[in-house]
Amino acid sequence: MTLPASLLLVLQVTRPCFTKHSFETFCHLVAGTVAQTGRRTVTGMLTGAGLSRLWPHRRAHAFFSRASWDPDRLGLRLARAVIEALLPADAPIVIVVDDTLLHRVGKKVFGALWAHDGSGRGKDKLGFGNTWVIAAIVVRLPFLIKPIALPVAARLWRGKGTISRTDLALEMVHDLAAVFPDRTLHVTGDAAYHSGKVADLPGSVTFTTRLPRNAALFEPTPPPTKKRGRPRKKGAALGPLTAIAKTATWRLTVVERYGRTEFVWITERECLWYGALKDLPVRLVLVRDLDSAKPYDLALISTDHLSITEDLVERYGTRWPIESVFGHMRQDLGVGQAQSRTRRAVERTVPFDLAVYTIVVLWYTAHGHHPADITERRTSQPWYTTKTTPSFSDMVVKLRRTIIAARHIHNPAGQPRPDEIAAVIRAWEAAAA
Repeated sequence: MTLPASLLLVLQVTRPCFTKHSFETFCHLVAGTVAQTGRRTVTGMLTGAGLSRLWPHRRAHAFFSRASWDPDRLGLRLARAVIEALLPADAPIVIVVDDTLLHRVGKKVFGALWAHDGSGRGKDKLGFGNTWVIAAIVVRLPFLIKPIALPVAARLWRGKGTISRTDLALEMVHDLAAVFPDRTLHVTGDAAYHSGKVADLPGSVTFTTRLPRNAALFEPTPPPTKKRGRPRKKGAALGPLTAIAKTATWRLTVVERYGRTEFVWITERECLWYGALKDLPVRLVLVRDLDSAKPYDLALISTDHLSITEDLVERYGTRWPIESVFGHMRQDLGVGQAQSRTRRAVERTVPFDLAVYTIVVLWYTAHGHHPADITERRTSQPWYTTKTTPSFSDMVVKLRRTIIAARHIHNPAGQPRPDEIAAVIRAWEAAAA
């Protein structure tokens, strides 16, 4: 099988993460994951690559369970490729963190447990499987209206009694900050992501999250009184958020959220969230929709003291693309369908699949996009009357077609092309003369 040269060009950025043998396996399994339309088990990837009769299936299994490669290093290489290709040199890096449950069956699956499942049925919303904390870089592509999130790191959460999901997310942020020490990183997450360890983040990293309704806020740390005793670490209590909202001074402004431009009321103030972030100074931002009767509709806490308030609101709005990632990675790439059970295999299959997600977008941006893609889609499926931009599904289909076409136009090894035959004949004639 011959892989498309354009895909190999994108895959080349990951070459330092593998040995020669592992890199070859990695490239073909990436192509197999994209080309496969059935289940993306490990053997399904091999079948999608067209190698099920050429390679023993243990080669594909060994890539995840025994081969020498690090999924964290792979993610950081892709993060560098994303930032160099899709972000201006002086632009801050927006990172979104969130977690998702991938359902698994079997008591011997490493790390599988009962955990919260946002898409689960019933009042408790529980599911059995592996919970993955994922960090994604948010970028804007020239052919898309809304921003898109590209996953670059993933860690398996082992349940209560182990390192928390927030701390796993902060570990990934520390790794990204070490790779890009000269860039500003804006991290955002939902209300579940807060920890006192946010104070340990480098100075170039800010953290923005939604504030729970029952959060206890205080005035900033008062100045020392030069009296005996330990200085106070927090000021007076501010009361519940509803009380803060009723006494605040609001102003009308325009923000861009979720691909829409909206008028909203906003207010802000400096404070401490002592119960979660201790004496770390933060900004409280309250947002109220234009026609809302509530005291406020959204409360944010941020360690960013330099950006304007509208930027903080818009930045939290960019958290939504990671929810789209969770949907597309299941539907279009079959993430979580691999039946791995051992620790190394479980900890590698999902990061591998997420790397494929980012590779697809990198490939489509650099080599695959064409305005005719939308015209073709609307012609074949005329019910998409308002479709103007490609979806991730369109990107996968375009790359799948390119991979399949490369198989059929492949020139078998050892069989010379006509121009090569002519060149050899000319060389013989020149030598005979």
